[in-house]
Amino acid sequence: MQTNDKYSIQVNNLTKKFGSFTAVNGISFNVKQGEIFGFLGANGAGKSTAIKMLCGILEPTSGDAMVGGFSVMNQPDKVKTQIGYMSQKFSLYNDLTVEENINFFGGVYGLYNNKLAERKKWVLKVAYLEGKEKLLTASLPGGIKQRLALAIAVIHEPKIVFLDEPTGGVDPISRRNFWDLINELSQSGVTVFVTTHYLDEAEFCNTITLINAGNIIASGSSKELKTKYLTNTILEVESDRVVDALDILSKEKWVDETSIFGNYIHVSVKNENEGRKMIKQVLTENNSIDLSRIDKIVPTLEDVFIYLLDKDTKQNA
Repeated sequence: MQTNDKYSIQVNNLTKKFGSFTAVNGISFNVKQGEIFGFLGANGAGKSTAIKMLCGILEPTSGDAMVGGFSVMNQPDKVKTQIGYMSQKFSLYNDLTVEENINFFGGVYGLYNNKLAERKKWVLKVAYLEGKEKLLTASLPGGIKQRLALAIAVIHEPKIVFLDEPTGGVDPISRRNFWDLINELSQSGVTVFVTTHYLDEAEFCNTITLINAGNIIASGSSKELKTKYLTNTILEVESDRVVDALDILSKEKWVDETSIFGNYIHVSVKNENEGRKMIKQVLTENNSIDLSRIDKIVPTLEDVFIYLLDKDTKQNA
């Protein structure tokens, strides 16, 4: 497999089977140097298996990928020297102090003496922990622990970092601050490969690739995904009986998609005016459901995600 200097990661027909079960089914994509690449999918879609192969942890059944210029199939140990990795659990030892975690992982990544001291200062600054090196890691707030974990994951200055659902369990403000740090890394030339359950976070990614049942079903920027795959009008419906309204509308043939968003329903229709008319008629006249409003909205990534998953499920049923 030939390398291309434009890309940090090149994936070609990568496949992983466990017995008769195919977890990842011949996926192919490229990740540009310095971009934030979002890899999205539901639980069991194949994200974690794919990441383990790209990190050189799990051997592919077939296909290959070049990560940092090395083959995951033939040079997995060299791949590991090119990357940083942060898991959902933050990859830290809670029973060690902040400094002990930094020293341990710095040593794992081959940093010693002056270089380790230099990078330790950077980690402490980025994690807002200057002067707090002796704190037990378990005592840190979630957002600070998260920043520490990411800083340690790139302490050896890799050009590629894998973040596997890194913002689970932290508050919205910490999540936003964490993404500011991700953007700083990207701007410095680091390629960031991230999986997330939060679709609003995917808006921060340069490229988004959706995987379902081991297959890639769509890829592009947030704008490209919304304009390419959602050509219908999305109407947001607010009513006093959301669940009942959703159940009724989902059975109508003129409705393409329905999904619930908190106290609202998103309804995909081909024609806006006709859609408004039919929603009012079906819900208020036939079922006595009060409507507070019906507004046309800009589709979200969640709308795209639900649409594509539903479409893929129907095609493979």
